[in-house]
Amino acid sequence: MKVILQETLDGVGHLGDLLNVADGFARNYLLPRGKAVQADSRSIKAFEHAKRVAAEKAKKEKLEIETHAKKLSAVSLTMEMQAGKDDKLFGSVTTKDIAEGLAAQGFTVDRRKIQLAHPVKELGTVKVAIKMPRDVTATVTVNVVKKQDAQESSEVPESQESEKAEEETSA
Repeated sequence: MKVILQETLDGVGHLGDLLNVADGFARNYLLPRGKAVQADSRSIKAFEHAKRVAAEKAKKEKLEIETHAKKLSAVSLTMEMQAGKDDKLFGSVTTKDIAEGLAAQGFTVDRRKIQLAHPVKELGTVKVAIKMPRDVTATVTVNVVKKQDAQESSEVPESQESEKAEEETSA
């Protein structure tokens, strides 16, 4: 009996395959469970039409994802992190930080889709890949810069003020 598979079955075939199977296998297993339909001219035409519609929909969806990926690739993030004297970060820039930075710029990205081999622990520029549906990948530039603390700039005048206060008390 000729059947068209409605889903992929191990050892039998893939979705949409037109197969010639044993009558008993088709009547007792494939047809009652909805895993296949009997292949006649009407069902073949219907399946071909459904396949064309699905292909058009997939093509449109991929085009939309690619345009979104281009917009995302144009984004450049600047992460301010505290760093020591040798430009080593006290913490690290993780996928969570990158996802939050993208969200602040209006892009919603699942942090699990951000492909970062290891957390960034040094200052500099890093290119980060973001995996998107339909095998599309966007690349975001992340600039890690040293955070300028307000305390460091205000500490200098405070020490000068304390020296002036000591001079005044001793005089």
